[in-house]
Amino acid sequence: MSLGALVDAGVPLKDLESALKKLNVKGYRLTENKVTRFGIAATKVDVLLTGKKNAGAVRWKDITSVISASTLDNAIKKSGLAIFRSIFEAEAKVHGELFDHVHLHELGGIDCLVDVFGTLCGLTLLGIDKVYASPVNLGSGTVRTAHGILPVPAPATAELLRGHLVYTSDVPFEMTTPTGAALIRGLSAETSLLPSLRIEKIGYGAGGRDIASLSNTLRILIGEDAGGMVKGRAADETITIIEANIDDMNPQFYEEAMNKLFHAGALDVSLENIIMKKGRPAIKLSVHSREEDAEKLTGIIFSETTTIGVRFYRAGRRVLQRDIRTLATPFGELRVKIARLDDSVMNVSPEYDDLKLLADKSGLSLKNVTKEIAPLLKRAEGMKIKER
Repeated sequence: MSLGALVDAGVPLKDLESALKKLNVKGYRLTENKVTRFGIAATKVDVLLTGKKNAGAVRWKDITSVISASTLDNAIKKSGLAIFRSIFEAEAKVHGELFDHVHLHELGGIDCLVDVFGTLCGLTLLGIDKVYASPVNLGSGTVRTAHGILPVPAPATAELLRGHLVYTSDVPFEMTTPTGAALIRGLSAETSLLPSLRIEKIGYGAGGRDIASLSNTLRILIGEDAGGMVKGRAADETITIIEANIDDMNPQFYEEAMNKLFHAGALDVSLENIIMKKGRPAIKLSVHSREEDAEKLTGIIFSETTTIGVRFYRAGRRVLQRDIRTLATPFGELRVKIARLDDSVMNVSPEYDDLKLLADKSGLSLKNVTKEIAPLLKRAEGMKIKER
C-alpha cells in the first residue's frame, strides 16, 4: 500500500524499479494496476516473486548482509537498518528470545525488503523531509502467522506501535501489518492532526481487499509545510489536554500542584470555578501538555490532587514565533518577549518576574516601573538578541 500510494502520487514505477536495483535483490518484479476500493480510485502495486519462494526464516545477520552489500545511498541504508532492527527487537521481546537468535518468517522475505526499501526510495525520489501519520486503524479479529493464529493486532505490530496513537474497528481483518508498523516507527512518523500544509500531490495506495464498509486505501498527502517550518510563521502543533473536576481538595494545595506541573513541562495550567451535580462548587483543573509528556503530568495530578480520574483529548494549537530579548532600562536589565506573525510584531511584553525584581530594587511601584519603560518597549523590535 505504501508503494501504491507513492506511485499514485507521482513516482514512476520505472524510477522505483531502477532505485531498487541498488538493493541487489533478485527474484521479483513489480506490477502496477489501477483499482477502486469502496469507490476510491487507487493504485495497487504488487511484489511478485519470479524465482524461489521467500527463503523463510532469516536472522539479523542475513538482513545486514543484504543491506551492506547494496549500493543504496548511505542515508537509505541507515534508515532501512533502523526499520529492520526495530522489527527484530519487537520479535525478540514478544517471543522472549535473544536478539541474535530471532528468526523472521513473514517479515524476512524478498517482498518485505522491497516494501521497506521501495518506500524509502520513493520518499527520497519525492524529496520528502518529514513524515506525519494519523492514528492507526488496527482492525480486529485474528491473523494466521508462522506461530499460529494470533489476535489482531499481532504482538509484533502492537510492540512496534508502542507510543503511537491507535484504534480498533469492527472490520474483521488485520488493517496494520508489522511491516507497516515498522515503517511508521522507523520513519519517526509523528502522530498528528494534519499540519498546516500547502498540498501539492495526493496518492492512494490500494490494499488487497475491497472491503464493503470502508476504503481499504493508504492516502498520502504531499506538500510544503505552510506553518512552523517557515521562518516567522505561526506554528501548528497537536497537544494533549488533561482535565479533572475536583470538589474535595484544600485550595491551598493548588499552588504546589501547579508549580510541579509547570516544572515537569506543562505548557499551561489553569483553574476554573464550576458547579457540579447537586449544586456543589468545584474546580476544573486543565493542563496543556505535549503528547509525550501526558503520562508524566497525569501522574503528578494524581499524586498532588485528590482527583480519582482524569480525561484526555487532543487539540490543535497555533502559536506565534517568539523571541526573548534583553532590554537595558534605567532600573537594570529586563527580559522582553516579542511575538511575531510573518514579519510583523504582534506583541511585546516584559517578563513579569524581571519586572517585579526591578520594582523591588528601585523602590518604585510595579505600575510606575511599567509606565517608565513603556517607551523602551516600543523600540524592542529593532534590538539584537542578547544571549540569556
